[in-house]
Amino acid sequence: MIDILFLGVGAFALVVGIWRAVRARRTGAGAGLAVSLIALGAAFCFLANRAQRFESEIYPSLGRLLSNLATMVAAYGIGLTVAEISGTRDRGRRTRLVALGVALALLVVMFFSTPDLPRGIGLFDELYRTHPTLVVYVFTYTVYLGLAVIDIGIVAAVTIRASGGALRAGLALLLLASAFAIAYLAGKVVATIHALQADHPAKALCRGPFSTLPCALDVGFPAVSVLLIVLGLTIPAIPGLAAGRRDARTLRLLRPLRAHLTRRYPEIVRIDPGGPSRRERLLTAMSETNDGLILAGATPDLPPAAAARLVRDLPDEPEETPPPTTAAEPFAADVARLRAIARAYRELEGSAPPER
Repeated sequence: MIDILFLGVGAFALVVGIWRAVRARRTGAGAGLAVSLIALGAAFCFLANRAQRFESEIYPSLGRLLSNLATMVAAYGIGLTVAEISGTRDRGRRTRLVALGVALALLVVMFFSTPDLPRGIGLFDELYRTHPTLVVYVFTYTVYLGLAVIDIGIVAAVTIRASGGALRAGLALLLLASAFAIAYLAGKVVATIHALQADHPAKALCRGPFSTLPCALDVGFPAVSVLLIVLGLTIPAIPGLAAGRRDARTLRLLRPLRAHLTRRYPEIVRIDPGGPSRRERLLTAMSETNDGLILAGATPDLPPAAAARLVRDLPDEPEETPPPTTAAEPFAADVARLRAIARAYRELEGSAPPER
């Protein structure tokens, strides 16, 4: 059950992170979010029991180290992403990066300085009293994550007041995820202190993620927190994804009308075909189509069907015509008008033109 939960949440985070990485490469935005999601997915995949047993064959308890390092990188990336959403990305960015580097280096040094690490599942409860390096290890990990989670929660709480819609819903989920993460870290501190005080500390084995309160704090709460973080960082992107699909449909609808107008009036073609985003390419196509309609004499007050017939009946040979002047239209109205003309043009495209 624990393996299914960890691998399921990890795979979900990896898929969403890879999707965001592809989108970030195309649009140039959201790279930090992609890194965060991929790191979270990797952390949970490393932490699954079967994965840990395989990783321990390479080096004892290696899976525990890899998952902890990935979790810290993810916390750093999530903090940057939330700061970017709130408009405070550059505030304390260097401090966050230095803190991450120091914490990662300290974790690696303490881990490989510890002898007799257990193979299989990396549980250190029995070793805290005899291995001070592990105490420094868990203290560094807990303090860094605690400060990062508190920072994320504060920024999300401040930003949620001025947000709305999908962004507000995403920030609310991030706040809830921060609460689960703080509960997990508090449970980890209590468990470490208890292991240091006990004469014969025993391994805390869990039959399920919520079988007992310690298991819920150590296993269930981190999984729920990661799932909420993935959802909280994904939901605000849904409106942009829907707008991108609408832009794609508009581009496809405009293609025949724009192709006919650019053949008839080659001078309307832009030297720059458009920017990296679909919205920029749509704006270029709309500008070219508008220029062609103006040259064809299709004024904004002309009904879409009449404008489509006018474009269809244009002679094939380019000719010099002085472009009339017309007032600029708002983007939404311009999109609606061009879509209507393009749709009417498509309907007329298959029919034969009347005899002149």
